[in-house]
Amino acid sequence: MGNPLLSDWTGPFALPPFAEIRDEDFAPAFEAALAEARANVAKIAENPAAPDFANTIDALELSEEALNRVAGVFYNLSSADSTPAREALMRDLAPKMAAYSSEVTMNKALWARIDTLWQNRDSLGLGAEQARVLDLYHKMFLRAGAGLDGDQARRMAAIKERLAVLSTSFSQNLLGDERDWSRPLSPEDLEGLPDFVIEAATEAGRERGADGPVLTLNRSLIVPFLQFSPKRELRRIAYEAWTSRCANGDGHDNIANVTEILALREERAHLLGFRNFAEFKLDDEMARKPETVRDLLMQVWGPAKRKAEADAARLTELMRADGLNGELEPWDWRYYSEKRRVAEQAFDEAEVKPYLSLDAMIGAVFDTAHRLFDLDFRELPGPFYHPDVRGWEITRKGAHVAVFLGDYFARTSKRSGAWETEFRPQKKLGGDQKTIVMNVCNFTKGSPCLLSYDDARTLFHEFGHALHQMLSDVTYPLISGTNVARDFVELPSQLYEHWMEVPEVLEKHARHYKTGAPMPKALLDKVLAAATYDQGFATVEYIASALVDLDLHDGPAPADPMAKQAEILASIGMPHAIRMRHATPHFSHVFSGDGYSSGYYSYMWSEVMDADAFEAFREAGSAFDPATAKSLEDNILSKGGSAPADQLWLAFRGKQPGVEALLRGRGLLDPV
Repeated sequence: MGNPLLSDWTGPFALPPFAEIRDEDFAPAFEAALAEARANVAKIAENPAAPDFANTIDALELSEEALNRVAGVFYNLSSADSTPAREALMRDLAPKMAAYSSEVTMNKALWARIDTLWQNRDSLGLGAEQARVLDLYHKMFLRAGAGLDGDQARRMAAIKERLAVLSTSFSQNLLGDERDWSRPLSPEDLEGLPDFVIEAATEAGRERGADGPVLTLNRSLIVPFLQFSPKRELRRIAYEAWTSRCANGDGHDNIANVTEILALREERAHLLGFRNFAEFKLDDEMARKPETVRDLLMQVWGPAKRKAEADAARLTELMRADGLNGELEPWDWRYYSEKRRVAEQAFDEAEVKPYLSLDAMIGAVFDTAHRLFDLDFRELPGPFYHPDVRGWEITRKGAHVAVFLGDYFARTSKRSGAWETEFRPQKKLGGDQKTIVMNVCNFTKGSPCLLSYDDARTLFHEFGHALHQMLSDVTYPLISGTNVARDFVELPSQLYEHWMEVPEVLEKHARHYKTGAPMPKALLDKVLAAATYDQGFATVEYIASALVDLDLHDGPAPADPMAKQAEILASIGMPHAIRMRHATPHFSHVFSGDGYSSGYYSYMWSEVMDADAFEAFREAGSAFDPATAKSLEDNILSKGGSAPADQLWLAFRGKQPGVEALLRGRGLLDPV
């Protein structure tokens, strides 16, 4: 039997043959795919014919198809369903894949062909997509070090290989820390917890083979525990474990990894002529400069901090009423915030969750996509790579659009967080290929799975990314789907979250999991009215993380990143009872790769746009206005990276957004 990763995938929709793939298939598949890719690239570079778009750029776009297919399966499974064999292979592959990337981008003959095309681009008769793809290839090769020679070129290659190793180590340390930590919960520890938290802890214990309920570092379990547990010391233990991941001086400690990553990123930037890594990274984004990012963040920081401090004073009063003196601590905030919400808004999370079952919210996500973009969903039987994974075919007017997979439940083999990814991008070059796209979440399994409002928002957010892939309609994989500027990529996902706040969506889909009854109107009104509740806290913890990310990279690499983190937080007057959303040793957005490095701000940058984008629907008179939805698809969702992000935005909205809509949407303009 041949290697299933290298054979033609002839099943429905050419899905990977998950049931046939074994861990031992991956290493030989990578070896063969890398050899094929190297041969293809060498053929392009050594082509005696003069360079043209077809024999150079088109050929490059198709040169790694086998490698992309194998890598798509391996890295998705390694993130969502890791095994010791996969983790070992990831460590082995990290320097090899980085070395291959350097071989390609520093191939002088190949670079000469690309540069020749770029220098003569105005005489080539290129279409708009082709011109954009050529420009992106030229820029990508330059930023990878194609213009370097001799020792500098060799050093750049070595840096990239080492960064790949360190990022892999960072990710695996985080997965290991989250997998290894758990705390059994006694009957006394469960006192005061709602049934859904107890059920989640029981399921976590079952998944880990424990005799009873356990507390883990899964966000969907630990956050509600911190909200509802009256056991202050137990909250402290749980909170400190959660926020000190990979900073405990043990085998999973990431501080040395972070220190070396920052130093190597700075050196990489210097080799390319930039003062620091932040300037290098942002040069290719919408923001362009660190100063622009810092200005945006600080415009929001002041109002957010004032709101958070006013909220902290109110929470301290509630704590005093419980007979507790001393300062409000970080492990107190969620508990007293929940008590305050119950007292002032007359509902709590436990009252809402029965109406937000996972199945109901998937229905809401799909129905919203149908009403906006005329998409239909048909569930597929599988099998997929894990029994928990579900799949759907997506069609429009009977025509196939995409395959969508959903992997929703937390498990010890899955890294934390939520993300969108794909097994295959949309493209037309070499044949009309539709995407296979996936959302991965870490919800707590239950019977049924009941979501918090924040979990339901996450479901909408990640599906917004998936829509960006599904509705992509471009020729070249380089510009397909979410291959856009980092500070533009969150626009579709954050915009899609707004439909969670459309009353008719919850009226239709927020149904009690037992009775099927709709959420009572009074409760629905409270839920929607509370959309901005505790946004001072949420905004402060986010901006603190974004500023630390920016400042760690905007200047000399710190010898002690934790001391630098403390210095940054002190300089902005970080409130005592709030900590960063992601402390440096477990800040995977920034150190599990460099995708969001110097770029964590992009969520807020995109939020400025998404707040204004949803205003377009309001101005049209309906959240489901067909003309506005078509404009959104035509000008943004279908375009991928086929034009600069600011051009795509202006084509949709016609004007630049301001920060006011964001502040209003977060309730930060309200009197404190």
